[in-house]
Amino acid sequence: MFTVVNGWERAEYFKPTPGFEVTHGFQFDEAFDVVAREVKAVQTGVGLAEVNGFNRIEITGPDAHRFLDHVICGRVTRKEGKVGLGYLLKDHGCVKAEATVANIPGGPVWYGSAAAAEWHDMDWLRAHSDGFDVSFQSLTNDWTILVLAGPKAREVLAAASRGDWSAEAFPWLSVRRAFVGIAPAVVMSVSFSGELAYEIHVPNNQLYAAYLALRAAGEGHGLRLFGARAVESMRMEKGYLHWKADLITEFDPFETGLDRFVKMDKDFVGKAAFAARQAKGPTRKLVSLGIDSTTSHAHPGASVMLDDKVVGTVTSGDWGHRVGMNLAYAFVMPELAAQGTEITVDMLGELVPCRGIAPGPNDTGATRPRGEARSAGSSGIV
Repeated sequence: MFTVVNGWERAEYFKPTPGFEVTHGFQFDEAFDVVAREVKAVQTGVGLAEVNGFNRIEITGPDAHRFLDHVICGRVTRKEGKVGLGYLLKDHGCVKAEATVANIPGGPVWYGSAAAAEWHDMDWLRAHSDGFDVSFQSLTNDWTILVLAGPKAREVLAAASRGDWSAEAFPWLSVRRAFVGIAPAVVMSVSFSGELAYEIHVPNNQLYAAYLALRAAGEGHGLRLFGARAVESMRMEKGYLHWKADLITEFDPFETGLDRFVKMDKDFVGKAAFAARQAKGPTRKLVSLGIDSTTSHAHPGASVMLDDKVVGTVTSGDWGHRVGMNLAYAFVMPELAAQGTEITVDMLGELVPCRGIAPGPNDTGATRPRGEARSAGSSGIV
């Protein structure tokens, strides 16, 4: 079953039988258990998914890192073979974009972001490049990504690709060029699921070769395909945020729980406006909620209520299959952001009890995949 992101078709989940159908509506449907099994496969073994359309901009020129340091509000990794996460602010000091910065060994810098940000981010980068010797080239339509995730992911990758893929030789937040089967690839040790995972970037015309090599290598490990709904469930548990869902221009990085990604001892686009916002204090805070419902998840835009007053808005919601909880993210009034706060969410016309279950997505810094050394990134329940 397919879904669409920025015009790209992605697998939403894999039907158990050819005639499998769901009842369309706002409640959990018949695919609930199908998605649960895909999550279980990633949690206990290894799964494979394609994430196409991911925005990928190649940045070259002697000022590449100096330029990124100008537009990103945090530290920009400069070490060859390393990957970092950064945030861009708009001129009013609020969140503009999220970017993965990858320093390809012996090559350029790759700027990666959400598929739907393809034109948005390119326009913003070009608009702020005056005075920098940099060039931009979009690779979005030429490359795609295979995500290999789960505790057996390293064994499968090692069987499909030459080289040392141990945690010592290729630790979390690393990037290198490699061959997967006969397909040239750029491999990054990053994860959107919370499990050990690799993003395998391959040219579109080499996708099938890389896919066949990974499927063959995964046969002895029970490799299973998984889709976007499984990814959504797992990222909700980990506290990873979606651009234009949880990362929105109405709120600044501190309100969004991105404090550690801001470095006020450097200059960056939007710094003065952000400092002025900080002097006034936050208007909202992003929190993680546990919802007392087993029939539906909270939908983006749903109102968070307290004593018949709207005190916040849901940005994302889904069932966390690994933790067995109904989860949501919401921007709420700062005084309600404490863990354990009892409030309600308007779900399909019913006020359903919920409570704060974590300081908020991205707050604690526990962002490593299971079994890996602690590193920078996002955090949540798992």
